[in-house]
Amino acid sequence: PSPTPTTETPAPPSPTPSTEPPTPSASPTTPTASPTPTLPPAPPSTVPQPPIVSRAAWKADESLSTEAPDYLDQVKAVFVHHTAQTNAYSCADSAAIVRGLHTYHVQSNGWKDLGYNFIVDKCGTVFEGRKGGVDRPVMGAHTYGFNRDTAGIAVIGMYTNTNAATAATTSVARVAAWKLGQYKADPGGSVQLTAGANGGNMDHKKFVAGSQYAFPRISGHRDGFATECPGLSLYRQLPAIRSLAAGPVTGLTIASVTGANASGSTYYTRSKITVGWKATTPSAFVKSYELLVGGKPVATVKGNVTSASATLVAGKHSVQVRATHQSGKTSLSPVATVVADTAPPVFSTKPGLTLRTGTVNSTAVPLTLKWKATDAASLKEVRLTAPTAKTYGPTTVSASHTAKPAKATTWKMTAYDRAGNTAAASVSGTPVILQESAAKKGGKWTTKSSGSYLGGKSYSSSTKGASLTWTFTGRSASWVVSRAATSGQAYVYVDGKKAATVDLKSSATKYRQAIWTKSWSSSAKHTVKIVVVGTKGRPALTTDGLVYLK
Repeated sequence: PSPTPTTETPAPPSPTPSTEPPTPSASPTTPTASPTPTLPPAPPSTVPQPPIVSRAAWKADESLSTEAPDYLDQVKAVFVHHTAQTNAYSCADSAAIVRGLHTYHVQSNGWKDLGYNFIVDKCGTVFEGRKGGVDRPVMGAHTYGFNRDTAGIAVIGMYTNTNAATAATTSVARVAAWKLGQYKADPGGSVQLTAGANGGNMDHKKFVAGSQYAFPRISGHRDGFATECPGLSLYRQLPAIRSLAAGPVTGLTIASVTGANASGSTYYTRSKITVGWKATTPSAFVKSYELLVGGKPVATVKGNVTSASATLVAGKHSVQVRATHQSGKTSLSPVATVVADTAPPVFSTKPGLTLRTGTVNSTAVPLTLKWKATDAASLKEVRLTAPTAKTYGPTTVSASHTAKPAKATTWKMTAYDRAGNTAAASVSGTPVILQESAAKKGGKWTTKSSGSYLGGKSYSSSTKGASLTWTFTGRSASWVVSRAATSGQAYVYVDGKKAATVDLKSSATKYRQAIWTKSWSSSAKHTVKIVVVGTKGRPALTTDGLVYLK
């Protein structure tokens, strides 16, 4: 009978719900009609068959369909439909809905069987439609004028203004790819179909019986007939369905590289890594993934696996993932650069301690910790682990600290590269405070008492040429003074040679100030002598002693 030109199948009577949802079968369904001499072969497909719920499983009433199916020579294209029913159904009732469609097509439309070859619900379950064998080219009744050489796939629901669920469109793409794959047809391509009747489509294109017209291999009902079907929203999803069916895998990208540390766009590892990836194409369409190192595969996994491991030799490597779509088309992820590094960092300058300027007291002497670490690949950080914990960046080579006087302290450091290799180094030192009274005096000095001085006392002199000399064995020294607006100047001699002229003047009064420092590459016996300059108008200076590091 001539179909109604503006609608798909009207809603059938309310179906009787099924208590148990049917279980799809992944193997080809045995034809439900009795074999006939014209039964065509079931050619193998280039892609796997999706699970399909057989007519027996959805409890088809075979007494309604007593006629034998008609078979085509091949399936050149598929037409996508919607059933124009409500979307507010439970997928547990899908089998009952299919039974209702079957009854309506036979008893109301007068057709010999269900019109569609396949029905898909919103949960992605695929049901066998017209009998004759899902793997055979069964002629359906779904697209007036173009039922020959095609198959019909209908999605349960109304999709004029609502997109079909991803599960549904994925199953449509799987069925279309499998069915077309039986005849070596590219789901993303086009084909010439011969019109079986005069007619037209939704875009006002006219068809003349017996003439050929170009169609996408996966078309919408409205492409071959003047109908809203499969609904404008689902129709707009057809390009994505074609892409899924035809390949390649899209959206492929490396998501993680475990066993490695990232720095910018580069990963660093000692040797073994596990690469994780993701793709926007569902795994059902992916035949396999390969992990490539330097362009060569080192691991191959199935399409539902999203990680693989590799052991890298030392050096810089380009890591990629290659996906093979079920169509055979391949795609590559962007490259990840991975550096394998087993060599530990090197302290090119071993940690060392020197005294620095600052405030000295009975519990803290200011000093500087110096070092330099390098790595052949990439230095990540240097950590101070004792006597306190600090972490420094790869370019930092010194830090200010304090140490307790008269206490031997070991400063422990560990360098880390980005691959996780480490190197350790340490240095020990003991700050020693020499009070002013420990110096050899020359000239006139007076003793001053205050809680602000080291030990409560200090020496002061305004006599030009007055001197104090300390002798010690160490590798660093600092002179400790009091400073004020009226403080004068002093000459500093080291091992008999003039080393500096130091001005103690300060706008603010300060006590226990390490004002001058001197360091040597190794520990040795030294003398430090300070001499009063006798600066005009402010000849006085006050000294609190000398600190050295042993």
